[in-house]
Amino acid sequence: MAAGSTTAEKSGAKKPKSERPSRPGTRNRRFRVPAPRVLLVALGVVLLAAGVIWALYGSTWFRVERVKTSGTGVLTPGEVEAVAAVPTGAPLVSVDTEAIEARLRQALPRIESVDVVRSWPHGIGLKVTERKPVLLLEKGTKFIEVDATGVRFATVDTAPKGVPRLVLDVASSPSLRRFDADRLLGEAVRVRGELPDEIARNTRVVRVTSYDSVTLELTEGRNVFWGSAEHGPVKARVLTALMKASPKAGHFDVSAPTAPVSSGS
Repeated sequence: MAAGSTTAEKSGAKKPKSERPSRPGTRNRRFRVPAPRVLLVALGVVLLAAGVIWALYGSTWFRVERVKTSGTGVLTPGEVEAVAAVPTGAPLVSVDTEAIEARLRQALPRIESVDVVRSWPHGIGLKVTERKPVLLLEKGTKFIEVDATGVRFATVDTAPKGVPRLVLDVASSPSLRRFDADRLLGEAVRVRGELPDEIARNTRVVRVTSYDSVTLELTEGRNVFWGSAEHGPVKARVLTALMKASPKAGHFDVSAPTAPVSSGS
């Protein structure tokens, strides 16, 4: 028997799992009941979440009571707020800010951008940025305002001060075979945007007869043949220098900026 047991031990025979001693506490750990403290924490989290939801949606603590508009110039806050149609009395958290922005941009083209922000606990803020006209198109006795991106955004009865008129005299222009009137309008806007501030203030008319024929009509009977919209920054610098060098000239040609010309008095 001793030899047999010695042989079994040497052969490394393992005892069945059922006969192995379990680790202390292993079986009990599998069926452990959560501690009361864990249950209390979980219950507290649920109650807190329910309280927050009720406060935001069910209580009167965070309801829309006022709307404040800023950034308007031509538009009035009343016009903006009427279109925005912010739901007064609704839970502040439920206000669809994207829908309000979309309504304002669609109904009021003068608005370039608008930020609709929640002002806790009771307000909605409408931060408006209006488009600024850089050119005017005449339409009968009225004027169509054109912004720096070429967008025609409003028709007004009176021309805003300091905004030059745009004359698109392109009906017989060969440029129309390649560029439509909207493209030529865009070229005029591009030229206007590259004018030095002092020259821009004195510009009364931007006349376009073809893609490569843009003329500026300034105050005091002066005019500038700009040519195409290409090389605008260079032409602007050359024109500034040319006007300083010939202050009594009436005609300036910077269509070829490497060979500018001034003439007349």
